[in-house]
Amino acid sequence: MEHPWRNVVSALTVLVFLSATWTQSAAADPKPEPKGKAKRAAKPAQPELEWPPVLTGGGTSVSETSPEFLRRAASLAPEVVMAKTAPRVDLAYYPGQTYAGNPWSNWGQGSCANGKYYSAIGDHLAPQGNAFVYEYDPEAKTFRTLTDVRAVLKMPDGHYTPGKIHSRVELASDGWLYYTTHRGSTRVTTDANHFKGDWILRTDPRTGTTEIVAHGPVPKHCLPTGMLDAQRLVYYASTAPGQEDGKEGVKFLAYDLRGRRVLYAGPDGPSRAMILARSTGRVYFAPGASSANVVRYDAAKNQPPAPVPGEFSLRAVTDETADGKIYCCSYGSRERGTEMFVFDVKTESITSLGPAAVGVNQYVAALALDPSGRYVYYVPGAHGGSEQDGSAVVQFDTKTRLRKVIACLHPYFADRHGCALKGTYSVALDEKGERLFITWNVSRGSKAWDSCALAVVHVPASERE
Repeated sequence: MEHPWRNVVSALTVLVFLSATWTQSAAADPKPEPKGKAKRAAKPAQPELEWPPVLTGGGTSVSETSPEFLRRAASLAPEVVMAKTAPRVDLAYYPGQTYAGNPWSNWGQGSCANGKYYSAIGDHLAPQGNAFVYEYDPEAKTFRTLTDVRAVLKMPDGHYTPGKIHSRVELASDGWLYYTTHRGSTRVTTDANHFKGDWILRTDPRTGTTEIVAHGPVPKHCLPTGMLDAQRLVYYASTAPGQEDGKEGVKFLAYDLRGRRVLYAGPDGPSRAMILARSTGRVYFAPGASSANVVRYDAAKNQPPAPVPGEFSLRAVTDETADGKIYCCSYGSRERGTEMFVFDVKTESITSLGPAAVGVNQYVAALALDPSGRYVYYVPGAHGGSEQDGSAVVQFDTKTRLRKVIACLHPYFADRHGCALKGTYSVALDEKGERLFITWNVSRGSKAWDSCALAVVHVPASERE
């Protein structure tokens, strides 16, 4: 799809944008410390990038294995172990990246269902951007574009059109995928741009049909966080106020998908993550981004969230295990390391499992749970910087609390294919626990990132025993 601003956005815009508008996420991810007060050198010219992106040699996908995946990154902590068997990795650029984004990027968690992987990327342009939802078939190694958000919304020229999908993309019991849109720049959610709020959308992967479920369920608020109660058909979200409604703060939203109505919308919502106990239908979160007392919302009672004992800082969560456990990680920083913990939905208790980081990176934004409940997979360095730890793919053993690196994917793909894997907000495991899907923000020479690629890591059976 052609875009009217494709010749205006450059890699330099990417750098300015990331430093100016993503302070919170960037702060959560470690960056190199300044070295003295030496005179700053002139910035090197940014490379001319090809659109759509291709790997070195001209292809868009590869499937490879190498003992170099098991080369230990120098930054890894001594207690972190390396796998003994290298995985096979399928790597492919997402289609649709036919012009320069600001940048092309992934911000929301994908999911696996019926043998397919569902995920989203966006161009991050604003006030008129675009985002796409894809189905990936790992057997055929092919993408299918399910949703072109701009084409679905059909907003007039000059009207706000979101450039991101920041929520989860999840399949409900009715056969539809549900997700929410989000802005690009923080400064475009204004009356001048006709901003009325973001959208809850749904897509039927059987037909490729996409529908608007709700526009502005919380008026003049974006929808950066969303997750689905697939059986009860209730959608939960946290909001972010538009530029002209900043005093309202983050809200918590519960939306009835069957009745197409707001169940609850109230203040003091979560920053980026919630715990959904699918066995009970209850939702738990900590208001804001820092460590805070836990509150509970029960859609069956539909009362304002009520405090429960305990407190946590919450950034990423897994699904619930068969015995009622949900594995989580906190926000992390250099000063306060990222903690893994488990939430027991039966007792509503929290147990620490120790650190999540394996090297210098603390920011973990997505977790994937093995079907057995034994292993949790993730990649530290979500908002860039994962390459400092070798873009390590981590397997956390919930029984022994061992952190094992399944593979270090950097610098292998950067050196051979010009594709540096810089961080991810989406990891998902297939129904058998064999294939781990990771949507990467990728640099092809830019300092930050400029495009998106999917890596499918085939976890060796010997590393899952």
